[in-house]
Amino acid sequence: MTIPRTTPNVEGPLAQVHNVVAVASAKGGVGKSTLSVNLAMSLASQGARVGLLDADIYGPSIPLMMGVRQQPETAAEGVMHPIEKDGIALMSIGFIAGEDAPVVWRGPLLARALQQFLHQVEWGELDYLLIDLPPGTGDVPLTLSQTVALSGALMVTTPQAVALEDVERGIAMFSKVEVDILGVVENMSYYICGECGERHEIFAHGGGADAAARLGLPFLGAVPLSPAIRKGGDEGKASSLREGEIGAIFDGIGDRLVGELRRLEEEG
Repeated sequence: MTIPRTTPNVEGPLAQVHNVVAVASAKGGVGKSTLSVNLAMSLASQGARVGLLDADIYGPSIPLMMGVRQQPETAAEGVMHPIEKDGIALMSIGFIAGEDAPVVWRGPLLARALQQFLHQVEWGELDYLLIDLPPGTGDVPLTLSQTVALSGALMVTTPQAVALEDVERGIAMFSKVEVDILGVVENMSYYICGECGERHEIFAHGGGADAAARLGLPFLGAVPLSPAIRKGGDEGKASSLREGEIGAIFDGIGDRLVGELRRLEEEG
């Protein structure tokens, strides 16, 4: 797999990161972390060097979904080393704050924590760094866009009208800070009945694809509402989804994401 490079040459811990992608949504509960984990798994399975930063400060779920509980090692001058799992370099506030500890931080502390994770973590050479953002259009997305040369943002939505309205607000926020939108992914798109095998569109039909078309953005794929995806995340065994139809769906989304990054690289 040919790896594009869409980030500028910079000094510091991110100097060897070729692509930095924010995974975002303006509404909570749409499955952004689920997509981040499984997209990282897909890219890593194809031989890419992948990092995953859990920047969802208030609700870090990557430790649970990846089945990782230990704290990262800290070297000289406070530099932290990411935790490796399934070929992915991981960092999360959940590794530091503790499993049940609430994180009650205001804007300046949030910004400082994000900058620490970006610049005091020895990421090493990565083809892709995925950043799982908290929902909304507040301090963390704005700090990220001002601190890092993002390759672009991947927007996650569900088919309901309220989620689609929110994702349009998120897209508008990234546009204001001049961050490219790499595409839209619709999660919980449909459900396949385990008894009869029929497809049921529980939340509506095709809203994500329609929104992407209306906004002139790539639609990168639809992820079903699946008990297997839920179980894999709850049990810290997302890697169990690599085989079969679910793995193929995330592989397709990953391929289209890489295609968009390659297009940006070619356009300069």
